[in-house]
Amino acid sequence: MAASNGGALPVVDLAPFFARDGADDAGARARATEAVREACQATGFFRAVNHGVPRELMARVLELSAAFFALPDEEKAKVRPAEGASAAPLPVGYARRTPTTRTSTCSSSTPTSGSTTTPPSRPDSDALEECYAKLAELGLLVQDILSECMGLPRGFLAEYNADRGFDFLTALRYFPATSSDENNGISAHEDGNCITFVLQDGVGGLEVLGADGRWVPAEPVEGSIVVNVGDVLQVLSNKKFKSATHRVVRRPGAHRHSIAFFLNLHGDKWVEPLPEFAGHASEPPRYRGFRYNEYMQLRMRNKTHPPARPEDVVHITHYEI
Repeated sequence: MAASNGGALPVVDLAPFFARDGADDAGARARATEAVREACQATGFFRAVNHGVPRELMARVLELSAAFFALPDEEKAKVRPAEGASAAPLPVGYARRTPTTRTSTCSSSTPTSGSTTTPPSRPDSDALEECYAKLAELGLLVQDILSECMGLPRGFLAEYNADRGFDFLTALRYFPATSSDENNGISAHEDGNCITFVLQDGVGGLEVLGADGRWVPAEPVEGSIVVNVGDVLQVLSNKKFKSATHRVVRRPGAHRHSIAFFLNLHGDKWVEPLPEFAGHASEPPRYRGFRYNEYMQLRMRNKTHPPARPEDVVHITHYEI
């Protein structure tokens, strides 16, 4: 169920989880689960195939994203995020980020344009809504697999995020690199959520930090979805699972388009190492507990009010013991 080709991402075939419950299927599911466990312990990244999201739908959503970003700026500006009292808890709409000289992780130079969820009153929004729903279903499946990987009861992690209203879909466009020393798309960082899915076009540029400290290209493979676990899983597992470190390197000659889906917790959930991983003297907790929404607000503040010093940027090490 898993394959590795040199420095390539592990590949996990999720087909057994959609098959009828027979002895062969149970064995295949066990092998796939073990492959996910190994990937999460090593880098936090793997490539999912036969995941239940139609290939044609994925291609269509990437096409819609490219078409939206090709619109004139004045058209895109009509769906900018609301401000003030009417603003949503998460920014919904179009925003543009420009390069800066900051070198902090999440708030560093990010020459991308992004629109989140579905721009209002736009045609073909049904495809975006269907993609969102399919990715949410896939997130719940992967979440159940992760529960088993962690030795937790089936459905245990679902208690942390029964409210799908906190999930988040974003479309991103990265401008082409203009020189060999100006190719940063998104600097090295980890995601603060539970599980992330990435759909990408054929341009490439996503890279994963390998267990040996080298960057591994997550090259586009048609029909596959790149999966990574975030800070929440790292904390719950007391650092047994790795919150995946990744970045985007811009390529010359072409815009890069991608879709990212973030499976999030309910905002008021308390996150701390589970007793299964930090319940005895030989394995003390590596993190102090926190409210999820408070952590995400601190991460958002990194972007809206970037600290002057990189060491003042808040990420999960802020809670390390």
